[in-house]
Amino acid sequence: METKNFSHHIELNNTVIDDGFWSNVQKTVTDKVIPYQYEALNDRIENAEKSYCVENFKKASEIVKRLKNGEKVPVYPADKWCYDENNCDENAFHGWVFQDSDAYKWLEAASYSLQRKYDSELYEKSCDLIDIICSAQMENGYLDTLYIINDRDKAFSNLRDFHELYCFGHLAEAGVAFYQATGNKRLLCAAMKFADLICEVFGENGNPGYGGHEIAELGMIKLYELTNDEKYLKAAQLFVDRRGTKPFYFDTERGVTTDGSGYKYNQAHLPVREQNEAVGHAVRGVYLYSAMADLARLAKDETLYEACVNIWESITQKKMYITGGIGSTVDGEAFSFNYDLPNDLAYCETCASIGLIFFARRMLEIKADAQIADTVERALYNTVLSGMNIDGDRFFYVNPLEVLPEASREDSRKRHIKTTRQKWFGCACCPPNLARLIGSLGEYCYTENDETFFVHQYIGSSVQTKFGHLEIKSQYTENGHVEISADCQRPFTLALRVPSWCDSCKISANAEIKEGYAHIEITEKCVITLGFELKPRLVKCSNLVRENTDKLALCYGPSVYCLEAVDNGDNLQLLKLDTKTDFEIDCNSPMKEIKARGYREQADDALYAQYSQAAKTPCTMTFIPYRLWSNRGETEMTVYFRYV
Repeated sequence: METKNFSHHIELNNTVIDDGFWSNVQKTVTDKVIPYQYEALNDRIENAEKSYCVENFKKASEIVKRLKNGEKVPVYPADKWCYDENNCDENAFHGWVFQDSDAYKWLEAASYSLQRKYDSELYEKSCDLIDIICSAQMENGYLDTLYIINDRDKAFSNLRDFHELYCFGHLAEAGVAFYQATGNKRLLCAAMKFADLICEVFGENGNPGYGGHEIAELGMIKLYELTNDEKYLKAAQLFVDRRGTKPFYFDTERGVTTDGSGYKYNQAHLPVREQNEAVGHAVRGVYLYSAMADLARLAKDETLYEACVNIWESITQKKMYITGGIGSTVDGEAFSFNYDLPNDLAYCETCASIGLIFFARRMLEIKADAQIADTVERALYNTVLSGMNIDGDRFFYVNPLEVLPEASREDSRKRHIKTTRQKWFGCACCPPNLARLIGSLGEYCYTENDETFFVHQYIGSSVQTKFGHLEIKSQYTENGHVEISADCQRPFTLALRVPSWCDSCKISANAEIKEGYAHIEITEKCVITLGFELKPRLVKCSNLVRENTDKLALCYGPSVYCLEAVDNGDNLQLLKLDTKTDFEIDCNSPMKEIKARGYREQADDALYAQYSQAAKTPCTMTFIPYRLWSNRGETEMTVYFRYV
C-alpha cells in the first residue's frame, strides 16, 4: 500500500458548516429531531411505539444497587430478540435486545450538536441520561441492560444473536464524542471500563468469539485513536481476524457443526480477507467493512484493503440502488444476488446507507477516488434524507423506490413498505443514526494528507487545515456555483472532486484531473471558483435489473427525482415521458419541482385483449426530489417511469 498517500478526515472542531441547504438540515436535527427523540426514548410520544430504552437503564440501575447491597435479585429468561408486556414479566427487560444502543446514538448526536453550539439544557439532559447509564454499570465494567436485568450469568453466552458487543460499540462512540464535545469524561470512562473487560474476556488467550452484529470493532478503533492504547486496536484486529475462521465460533457457541454458509447473514461465513462480495444483513456488513478499511489503513494491510475494494465494487456496481440505498430484500434486511434491485419490495434501510457512508469515508482516507465520494453524495442527498420528514418528527426505516398504498395494506410481501413516515419504531436504530450522521457531517466532506487537501463534498463551510484556512461558499444544489478561498500558510495541492453527473465543469485555475479530482497547486492566498453545470438528466439502469427494463429515472445534480400521485394522478405506471421534452425547473418552489411533457395511457379494464397500441393523451409530468416524497400525505410514488 502507498502509505504516503493515506489521508485523514478533518475533525469536527476544525469545521464549521455554513450552507444554504445543509445548515437548515442540521438546524432541524438540533432544534427538533434531538428533543423529539429524547422524548421517544423516555416513552413520552403519544401513540408511538414504545422504546423502553431509558426504562431499561433505570431497571438495571436498581438491580446493580441491590447486588451491591448483597440482596438476592430475580432471574428472568434471556432467550428472545424482543420482549414486551405480553411475553415477559413487568419487572424484566423490555424491547429489543439492542435497545441500549438507541440511547448511545442519541448521546452521540447530542454531542455533535453541543460541539457546534453549546446548549445548557441539552447538556443537562445528556448528563442526566449519562448518570442513569453509568449507575447501571456493574462493578466489573459490564454494561448491557438485557443481561443485567434478566440474567447476569448469561452474559456473552449468545454473541451471534444478542447484542452486547454491538451496544458496546455505540457506547464507545458516544463516550468519545461527548468527551470531545464537552470535556466531560464520565461516559467515556464507562465505555473504557467496559472495553477493558471485553479486552480481558476476548483477548488472545481468552474467548475466541466476535459479535453477531458488528460495530464493536469501530468502537475499539475510536478508543484507540483517542487514547493511543494498543490494546483497543488489538481487540478490533482480533474481532476482524477471527471472523469466519474455522472452527466457526457460532458453531462452537451452539455445539453444532455446519459448513458456515448460514453465517453469511453475519458476514462470518469466510475469513474477511477471502470475502469479495457483499452478503448478509446490510447494516452489519457496512459496519464490518468500515472497520476493515480502518484496520487496513492503520495496519498497512494490503490483503485487507483488497478485500475492501472487492466488496466496495460488489456493492456499488451490482447491489446499490440509484438512491444510494442498499440491502434490497426484507428477508434478513440483506444484500440479495447481483442486480436484484426490485423497486416496490426494496428494503434500503436508512441505517444501511448511513453505514455505506461510514465505509466510504474510510476508503477515501486510504485512496481518494471520486467514484467513492460520488456514492457518499448519492446516499446522503437521497436515501439518508428520505429517512426523515421536513419537520423532523417522522421517520422511515425502509426507503422503497415505488409505493402503492393499497399494496402495502393488502399484500403481506409489502407490509414492510410504509406509505408515510412513522412517529417512532420499537426497533428504532435508524432515527438516532440519522441524527448522529447529520450532526457529524463535517467529517465526511474533506480529507488531507501531507501534501493534499481533498474536497469530497461541496458543502459550505469554514475549515482549518494543516495548510491554512479555507472558506467554502457553496450554491452547489442551487446553481452549481462554488467559491473556495484559501489563506495559504504553506504550498499544497487542492484536489476538487468533479461529480460524475456533471458534463461541463468550469474551474478558474489550471487543474490536472486525476482519479476524478481536479488538482490545483496552491502557493499563495487565492480564490478559486467552480461552475458545475446543473441540468436534468435521464438515467438508465442496467438491463440486467429486470424491473427497470425500458424505464428511466430523472436526476438533477446530486438529487434523484420521483413522481407522486398527488401531482400526477393515480396509476403512475400509465405515464410515459417524452424524452424530447424541455424540462421546466422550479427550484424556488417548496417541493423543488421539475415539470416535463409526457403522455398518460388510457386505462384498459380488460385483463387480456388482442394487442393494439394504447391510446394516450398529452399531460404534464411533475417530479419532486426523492428525499421529499411522502411529506404531503399518503400517496403513490415511483422513481422509475416509462418513456417514448
